[in-house]
Amino acid sequence: MPETAISNREDISDKSLLRGFSYIGGKWVAASDDATLQITDPADGSFLGDVASLNAEDSAIAVDAAQGAFAGWSGLLPQDRAVILRRWFDLMLEHKEDLARIMVLEQGKPLSEARDEIDYAAGFIEYYAEESKRPNIEGVTSHLPDAEVELWLEPVGVVALITPWNFPTAMLTRKAAAALAAGCTIVSHPSHETPFSATALAELAERAGFPAGVFNVVTGRASTVVSPWTSDRRVRALSFTGSTSVGRLLYRNCANTVKKLVMELGGHAPVIVFKGADMENAVAEAIKAKFATTGQDCLGANRIFVERPIYEEFCEKFTKVAKALTIGKGMDDCDLGPLMNEKAVQKQEEHVADALAKGAKLACGGKRHDEGPLFYEATVLRDVPDDALIMSEEIFGPVAAVTPFDTEEEVIARANDTEYGLVAYVHSEDPRRIYRVSRALQFGMVAVNRTKVTGAPIPFGGTKQSGLGREGARRGMEEFMEIKYVCRDWA
Repeated sequence: MPETAISNREDISDKSLLRGFSYIGGKWVAASDDATLQITDPADGSFLGDVASLNAEDSAIAVDAAQGAFAGWSGLLPQDRAVILRRWFDLMLEHKEDLARIMVLEQGKPLSEARDEIDYAAGFIEYYAEESKRPNIEGVTSHLPDAEVELWLEPVGVVALITPWNFPTAMLTRKAAAALAAGCTIVSHPSHETPFSATALAELAERAGFPAGVFNVVTGRASTVVSPWTSDRRVRALSFTGSTSVGRLLYRNCANTVKKLVMELGGHAPVIVFKGADMENAVAEAIKAKFATTGQDCLGANRIFVERPIYEEFCEKFTKVAKALTIGKGMDDCDLGPLMNEKAVQKQEEHVADALAKGAKLACGGKRHDEGPLFYEATVLRDVPDDALIMSEEIFGPVAAVTPFDTEEEVIARANDTEYGLVAYVHSEDPRRIYRVSRALQFGMVAVNRTKVTGAPIPFGGTKQSGLGREGARRGMEEFMEIKYVCRDWA
């Protein structure tokens, strides 16, 4: 049976939020074979607790529960669903500090970032509590005599949600709130590295009054838990946030049951700084874009292109700020925490070595930090050639690649030269250039003279192999709905 060591921590006030079980059909359940996974703190490797590791048969039971609850949940008046969602939102804010600390312990991010994530995550629930009331029947001018035409938006059914470890709370609420508001029921699978954030949300969902079977959290290995969902006809939509390679696999596996898919996959964000830009702002925002969440963010800046006349000044100022970033455990609220696992650290080492071998220069960092085995220094590489791995592969860590450019046309071509298309960052004071470049960049989102652009009211998502569909805004809820066309003959 699961053992939860963090339940003894004095800095978490509500110990009942610490759950090592899955939540299925309104009950906390262990794996049928009592299998568990050990969860550790990436900052120091200490044992946090065991979590139930469910098998394929257990996973299918969760679909049974969601399917059984669908008629009741979808049949509620939208305002009744909104009341329950609103209670969930209120409970999240009430337990914000505990939720943030649980996240820090299993994910490692600085405490202030975790607190911000709880606010961000709760915002989706608040937004969709209101949006749930708005899908209306749409009247359409009839093309037939003596006929009345209407379009109805209806919930698609059971929805599977697969969420990552880097934003373990926000990625679940962004998906779940939209699907629940639409009238769908949910089977969700959190990353096996950060399950406690998800089970804490399930505890609060139960307190909020979600009927049994509406919101299910299935812990364990994705390869075991998710596979039955991809082939189950009752699961009518699947939403995934993670790597492009895993997204491709899920895409193939869902083909036989023709599910609706919402996928937020990899990113390879460019930052483009033109001469005449506000230098201080460009440096500060580029630091945010690169080093937030210790670089473990799909929106993280991988490639920083700076126009040649201001290149040396930018590199000098950017490197100075990067050197000053503090490194330590998330509970100490430093600027950079640990990376998630050894594989992530090795990727930083490989990309840095490759870039240096191909002619890049090391401005700062470039090695592990003595805080612990999963800590890596804030690293700045300058003069990075386009054939370096870091210029084509998502690094997911605190390594910045800076390179000069000469013309607008050149930098647009280089920025677009990627299979990814999630977000791009542009710094310029020229309104015409901002318009031209924003139009030309092949990315789903463009941030101009700032980094933070996401939130509940906007449609989050990318182009090319950065994903399918959108999350957030009204479109995020409609991803979990079907259009039914009704044509009535009054003759």
